[in-house]
Amino acid sequence: MIGIIDYSLGNIQNIKNALEKLEKDYILTSHRDDLKRCDTIILPGVGHFGETMKKIEALGIKETLIELAGSKRMIGICLGMQLLFDTSEEGNAEGLGILNGEVHKIVTPLPIPHLGWNTLKSSSEFLNDKDVYFIHSFKVNNTPDVIAVSEYGTNIPAIVQKGSVIGIQFHPEKSGETGLKILKQAIEGGFQNEYYSGYRHH
Repeated sequence: MIGIIDYSLGNIQNIKNALEKLEKDYILTSHRDDLKRCDTIILPGVGHFGETMKKIEALGIKETLIELAGSKRMIGICLGMQLLFDTSEEGNAEGLGILNGEVHKIVTPLPIPHLGWNTLKSSSEFLNDKDVYFIHSFKVNNTPDVIAVSEYGTNIPAIVQKGSVIGIQFHPEKSGETGLKILKQAIEGGFQNEYYSGYRHH
């Protein structure tokens, strides 16, 4: 069973549709006991980092998420990926601290937000040269756990993984058949041992 964290943010319906196409059972919940019964937890997210962390704390599930990250598959999508990290400039807020790294505004000569289709670069043939859909203005810096990047005048960590915890910066649920395959792989097995040698730490 997959538990989708319900904190009333925008892309939940699209994620539900994607899971239905993949024939995966899911519940939409913000209750600790429900999350403990799930095999996989998805943190969706479209919105503001600081405000979303306040919602997570108000729901009383911050410590539960941190605790379950060691034993469950946990997948953060877009803002949900950023919430997995230590801190963010967006609201000068602390994240869940499940993964090491900081979230900063994207510094690039190109337009912000990073919006639309872009190409993944990865050591994994499954991921390399795949086109996926992004919409974000912040990115993760200083993380060692990068599986795939996308170039946008700077290196954008697009997929990260540490153990059973996966972050996906783009929207797999808006990335057609390619996105569905990536989401399925994240749920069923992840991307271990495929760290991207071309990622430059900064």
